[in-house]
Amino acid sequence: MRNFKVTIAFLGTAYHGFQRQTGLRTVQGEIERGIYKLLGESVSINGCSRTDAGVHANRFVFNVFLNSSIDLRGLQYGLNGILPADISVLDVEEAPADFHARYHCKGKEYIYLIHNSEIKSPFYSDRMYRSWYPIDAEKLDRASKAFIGEHDFRSFCAASCDKEVTVRTVFDYSVSREGDVVRFTVSGDGFLYNMVRITVGTLLFINDGKLPEDSIPGIIAARDRTAAGKTVPPQGLYLNKVFY
Repeated sequence: MRNFKVTIAFLGTAYHGFQRQTGLRTVQGEIERGIYKLLGESVSINGCSRTDAGVHANRFVFNVFLNSSIDLRGLQYGLNGILPADISVLDVEEAPADFHARYHCKGKEYIYLIHNSEIKSPFYSDRMYRSWYPIDAEKLDRASKAFIGEHDFRSFCAASCDKEVTVRTVFDYSVSREGDVVRFTVSGDGFLYNMVRITVGTLLFINDGKLPEDSIPGIIAARDRTAAGKTVPPQGLYLNKVFY
């Protein structure tokens, strides 16, 4: 039995997230069907993270145990020939027997993209969130630095979040603009359910004057979801990197 570490990219528009769900189309389900079609092995792959419906990934890692003698190139190109066009295998390597994509993950980086324009783009509709109100990226970059460090992020997780421990460490947070596209980039040791989308929504409330620029420390201290901003839609969110 060999343990393979596989890095993929996917466009999440057509999927109900990564994790397998009965009766729903998921990225995990497509990959497991692809492996069965290629190798005749029924497997359960271990993803580095869950993703919500509509969320994308530039680099997502899973591991899978296989009995096959297939080489790395054969597995990569074989799966790419079978999987839907919106899922791509970027890299395959053999991993130690004890490697687990989720439990050995040291951190992740996410990006959130906003098309900041009064005119909609047909090319961005399922890849970015559109906000017509002018965004002051420099102001939000300054405000975002308050997220950096170890904090209890209970104010920034969905009301349905069932995690008992809501303390996480954010390594870095930045906001930048390139033309009409505003990019929010955040990295950390782990993220709560909807945490990235709520931090972006909170920064947008600051941008729109609904919250003061220096409000984030107080929102963190409140440990109350109602103190933070809105949850922005999923189509602008990308899992960008996974750290091991």
